Amino acid sequence: MAARTKSSSDGRALPNGSARGAVALGLLSVLTVPAAIAATRWSTRYELLHATVAIPTAIVFGLFAVVLSRRAATRVQRTLGRAGGVRAAKIGRRLGVAGILVAVTAAGAVAVYELLASVSS
Repeated sequence: MAARTKSSSDGRALPNGSARGAVALGLLSVLTVPAAIAATRWSTRYELLHATVAIPTAIVFGLFAVVLSRRAATRVQRTLGRAGGVRAAKIGRRLGVAGILVAVTAAGAVAVYELLASVSS
């Protein structure tokens, strides 16, 4: 072949934006609830229960991280490993699941608080 084609392998992995996106969204998912709690800690206008707004946001970020990691893993399989990003896809999936678990734990804590507040009054 006289010229290199797009499918020619030069040893470099193709960029896998889905894997990078999964890691970024996974980090956002894990950090959303703690950041909201910290923001209410240093704010005079908001109380701790206002941080519950971050719970669904963290769940959505986590779900998107899992979806993007699955897309990245599919791309790696489809390109026979040339797409790269296998490790990033795994990290993104784990971070997404961890973020979902943090959000579910926070939701459970809020539910227990509301239950105890309703029983004591």
